[in-house]
Amino acid sequence: MGLKRETKAEGREVTSIRNDYVRSVERQEQRQKAHKVRLFRRLSVFGLLVVLTSIWIGSTLHAQSQTLSEKEQLHKEALVTLQEVEQEQEKLKEQIVLLNDDEYLAKLARKEYFLSEDGEIIFTVPKTEEKADEKE
Repeated sequence: MGLKRETKAEGREVTSIRNDYVRSVERQEQRQKAHKVRLFRRLSVFGLLVVLTSIWIGSTLHAQSQTLSEKEQLHKEALVTLQEVEQEQEKLKEQIVLLNDDEYLAKLARKEYFLSEDGEIIFTVPKTEEKADEKE
């Protein structure tokens, strides 16, 4: 019998009481719902700003790290070039010292320009014959 009473009570509608207290509770519930909606919207906007800022910072850091690695590579290449130039400079300094020596200049002039001293005869041997002799 208890079941029959419950089913009959479920089918009936209850009329609400319209007094000041009920209206104030309804308004307060509506304000709370509106507050929750505004809070959710504010948090969504804030979250979106955080995500966008994180993406921007991440992309900036990535670009800076690429630029830094490129600059490091250029620095290494510049160091290699500097070493080559310093070696070339040392060779040129040695050559300057040698060119200031009169005996070296005389020897160089005899060798390159076939200049000779008085009574000296210069014989030139073709370089191709020397290489053929070395191969045999």
